[in-house]
Amino acid sequence: MIMKQGLSVSLEDYLKEICILESMRKTVRVTDIALTLGVSKASVNKAVQGLKGLGYINHEHYGTISLTQEGKETADQICEAYQAAYAFLTDVLKVTKETAVKEAHQIEHVLSKDTSQKLKKLLKEVKITES
Repeated sequence: MIMKQGLSVSLEDYLKEICILESMRKTVRVTDIALTLGVSKASVNKAVQGLKGLGYINHEHYGTISLTQEGKETADQICEAYQAAYAFLTDVLKVTKETAVKEAHQIEHVLSKDTSQKLKKLLKEVKITES
């Protein structure tokens, strides 16, 4: 299991999902996360406690969940890595969308911020030369 910024792969997935849910609605609750990820509330509660302990989220018992500034920045980095990997797989390597979704999810956990940014730059260069 790859650790990035004190996060396990599983906690990165929870953090990313909280960010996505937060951007879609004003409030995020344990139930929302459990439903979207297809996991138990107990699993979500354990992850929430871990993320809270690391300073990535704010959460009062039975209350709403919100990202801290550090949590938002980290979640954005995870999402950026996913998007760059997905675009590379579909636009450059021409893999199917189904394959790209699965593989980009795996890749997002191992890309550093620097590598993710370089991948985005490469993708821009490739699109310019294709035009």
